[in-house]
Amino acid sequence: MTVPPPSPLTPEAARRLQGMLRAEIGPGLGERELDAVEARFGFTFSADHRVFLGAGLPLGSPRWPDWRDGDPEDLAGRLARPVEGVLFDVEHSRFWHPSWPPRPAATSDALRLARSGMATVPRLVPVYGHRYLPGTAGAYGQPVLSVWQTDIIVYGNDLSDYVRHEFLGQASGAHARLGVDFWSYFVDGGPGIDVTAPTPFTPYAVSAREAVDCLRMLALERLIGRPHRPEQLVEAGLTALVLGVEAESLPLLAGLTRAEHRQADALFEVVLAELRLLQDLPGEAARWELVRWWLRLIVNGSLAPGAGGDLITYEGWSALARPRSLKELVDRTDAFNDWAAMPRAERELRAAAVVEEAQRLLDAPWPPSAPD
Repeated sequence: MTVPPPSPLTPEAARRLQGMLRAEIGPGLGERELDAVEARFGFTFSADHRVFLGAGLPLGSPRWPDWRDGDPEDLAGRLARPVEGVLFDVEHSRFWHPSWPPRPAATSDALRLARSGMATVPRLVPVYGHRYLPGTAGAYGQPVLSVWQTDIIVYGNDLSDYVRHEFLGQASGAHARLGVDFWSYFVDGGPGIDVTAPTPFTPYAVSAREAVDCLRMLALERLIGRPHRPEQLVEAGLTALVLGVEAESLPLLAGLTRAEHRQADALFEVVLAELRLLQDLPGEAARWELVRWWLRLIVNGSLAPGAGGDLITYEGWSALARPRSLKELVDRTDAFNDWAAMPRAERELRAAAVVEEAQRLLDAPWPPSAPD
């Protein structure tokens, strides 16, 4: 069943929904109150959530967060619960998100890496109990999620649909897609990796040659319009410096503090010029070189198979007019991403199949074929 396009929630519609709640409804939160809550706890309400809370504040049950007079520690705990639930499953159920670098063997190291990754995911904002809306500023019509550790499902295609489902037992029968980075993995049948975000690879260089190759590949990613986080550029510079690469500006790039990260792009450009790594390759040639690099990252464990396969599908196969030579990798990536139809025991096997195909492509002549 197709989900109709969402429309913004109006104050009148919000008040009608609140009439279905069988709850005490207090005065709505004003704009300044909503802004103050966001500033205090470091998140944003979606547009529909703001309208809903502006029409009235549901009270009378501990399952409703009291954004006006509630205990700040309780509210902070509710906001932290989705992230803490994922980390609990990382520690106790071996959960690992495909967009993260390969999982370390030690649980403590895995938790540390996962916590670092979770620090940048979109916030989920409590609506009622363990039902949450993505905290996307200005967004409307987003699905409401039921969140219990990594057991995450859509519980309403939007706020209106959710209220009818939760309080009247009237499920719509349609299923909306979430489309929110990281969290989409759990409900959209795939990892939900934002392939336009910086490549999530783990530094791997152990020689000056590999360090320079990494700098060159980052330069090629910039050439085709891919972004980088400042810390990626600083870390690549530091690795090159430690491994003996010589360039006058390399110590400046490698030594940037977090407060100086805004300088990373400009210094990286200078280092590329000093090492004569600035390229003016045609886009097609640059993409083929990058596909080979991403394949190497998958094989050497620096890039998770699902994330690497998705990246090659988007930036390689699709952008290069779908060459037949990459189709098997794309198909194996799709199979790996079909989490809804996959028993947990098969996940490692399907990940290994992506790595196997990546190795086969690396062993073949390059580029393996011209685009079809």
